[in-house]
Amino acid sequence: MEKHTKSKTEKLKLTFCGGVGAVTGANFLLEGAVQGHADKTLKLLVDCGLEQGTHEASEKNHRAFIYDPSQIDYLLVTHAHMDHIGKIPKLIKDGFEGVIYSTPETLELTRLMLADALKLTTQEAERNKVEALYDREDLNKVFTLWKTIPFHKDFNLAPGYDLYLKDAGHVLGSSMFELTYTAEGEDKKRKIVFTGDLGNSPTPLLRDTEEVTDADYLIMESVYGDRNHESRDVRLQKLEDVIEDNIARKGVLLIPVFSLEKTQELLYEIHKLFEKKQIPPVPVYLDSPLAIRLTEVYRKMSENFNEAARAEFHKHDLFKFPTLHVTESAEASQGISAAPSPKIIMAGSGMSNGGRIQRHEAHYLTDPNNTIVFIGYQSVGTMGRTIQSGAKEIQLFGNNIQVRAHIETIDGYSSHKDSDHLLEFVSFTEKTVKKVFVVMGETKASLFLVQRIRDYLGLNAVHPEEGDTVVLE
Repeated sequence: MEKHTKSKTEKLKLTFCGGVGAVTGANFLLEGAVQGHADKTLKLLVDCGLEQGTHEASEKNHRAFIYDPSQIDYLLVTHAHMDHIGKIPKLIKDGFEGVIYSTPETLELTRLMLADALKLTTQEAERNKVEALYDREDLNKVFTLWKTIPFHKDFNLAPGYDLYLKDAGHVLGSSMFELTYTAEGEDKKRKIVFTGDLGNSPTPLLRDTEEVTDADYLIMESVYGDRNHESRDVRLQKLEDVIEDNIARKGVLLIPVFSLEKTQELLYEIHKLFEKKQIPPVPVYLDSPLAIRLTEVYRKMSENFNEAARAEFHKHDLFKFPTLHVTESAEASQGISAAPSPKIIMAGSGMSNGGRIQRHEAHYLTDPNNTIVFIGYQSVGTMGRTIQSGAKEIQLFGNNIQVRAHIETIDGYSSHKDSDHLLEFVSFTEKTVKKVFVVMGETKASLFLVQRIRDYLGLNAVHPEEGDTVVLE
């Protein structure tokens, strides 16, 4: 066990430091007494993510944490998306010296995600003439503190605190943390479950989200708390239709992709459509250096796929097909515009808030023969949400761009559970759970899910506000 603070906390306290009232910025603090150490308090964080997508995001990310990072003993990381890991180097910079835990897959993916983010953070700081959120020294120190725990292994974190990881099915290595707490002199145990993000199971590649059946307290996501997705068959048919329609117009199909999970799932789906001759073999450009590197991690760790995907991968590479062009260099990326249409361009970022997709949008959105299709959640304030909402004109690189291309959305490719399946997830533990904290969603989505949990399951569900602290009796 690592160092602990001196002021004793008699009861288990949970503080919502981020990730409430918004999809991004997950950051939760749990504090409690340590068995056998009457004068000590354990302080544990779950996730430390960036605020993303809003005009205020940069300013909020630079603010001081509402706790003292030097007093935190542990950081548990649910998965490798930036809204869950993006401020870990800042946590180090501000004094954290505890231990970081995640699955081995999350560690490998995080190495790539944060290395890529360092470049963007540095460029943003230079552009805005402000201090960078963190530097390379802070980033390097992150991985000296990081240890891994596999799924389904009993792990004693500290006296009175036992940890168990279940598969969330959201991205490769994504986990739910089941923390079982036993107070000094008590036999009764309390199980606190942090879901992280919950996967839209079943998916082509990942194992299904595991059930939680015996939680006392549940801290859960709600990105799609107020709406449902299409089924897997419907989403695949929509993708096929969008591609066929675009080919018929001899247009360019733009797909803003999230580098982690969405890219790999979409490569698989397009590969299958070509393989079954359901669409003509047009060129596909994967134009994201980060997505290319993350796909290599997926290849290396393919044994962690679901049973069907593992069996397929043993026969052939799921992420490679004859018409796929991987454009890692800037020169190769710029050369895409010279390639004849029809063609498909997959580029980051997934919310069109930066990255190579913006250059393609500036070039292709003006043509009514072209199409842009959104396959992931678009946060309020992002360029993706603006285009998706039907804006006739956007501004990119200082120029006004007329939006004449077809705009499509396929919600079924979300990596998050929808409203019905979030409700179903809670129902598995309805006999034991005392309180459900609905977080990591826009306020309207979270409140909608809160009401559904109350109405359908009769449970005590709440949507806390940022900075709220509750005692877990």
